[in-house]
Amino acid sequence: MSTNPTAGQTTTIVPVGRWNVDPSHSSVEFGIRHLMITTVRGRFREFDGFFQSAESGRVHAEAHIKAASIDTGEETRDEHLRSGDFFDVEHYPEITFVSDDVEPLGDGRFRVVGVLTIRGIAREQELEATAGGLNTDPWGSERVGVTLRGELRPTDFGVDWNQALEGGGKLLGEKVEVTADISAVKSE
Repeated sequence: MSTNPTAGQTTTIVPVGRWNVDPSHSSVEFGIRHLMITTVRGRFREFDGFFQSAESGRVHAEAHIKAASIDTGEETRDEHLRSGDFFDVEHYPEITFVSDDVEPLGDGRFRVVGVLTIRGIAREQELEATAGGLNTDPWGSERVGVTLRGELRPTDFGVDWNQALEGGGKLLGEKVEVTADISAVKSE
């Protein structure tokens, strides 16, 4: 990673080059409040993406997630999440995130702003990224780690299914927490 020699701060999220996400060593996970008392967590099993970092410090990032690969550990719930009430995977099989706006915040943290598309609705989404480091794996490939975190509102993407609770409140929370832990391999 390039650094500012006077401050010793990381100024790029990934070193110059193209870095392909390694799905077998990465995860895309989420959590949403349920019954106003706990958080239900899940993940997407199928995704890919890359980071392209230029000498200028500009970073382009893309992620593609197969919406049908959602897994909360409960198949009946997962089928409902795949339905038209939520992701409508029959009509919108892919979730995408594309960014050209990465800004260093200091201490290895970055502000990443991009366009998140769910159910065919594209919205600007801000994430906070943390550089996880750079290393060489046992097979000689360079790897970089990045963790991205953010919150989104399902209603911003046309998902408004919910139920009122008898004791007050709603079955589902208004925000979804999203975390992506990424291991990316430098392409040759």
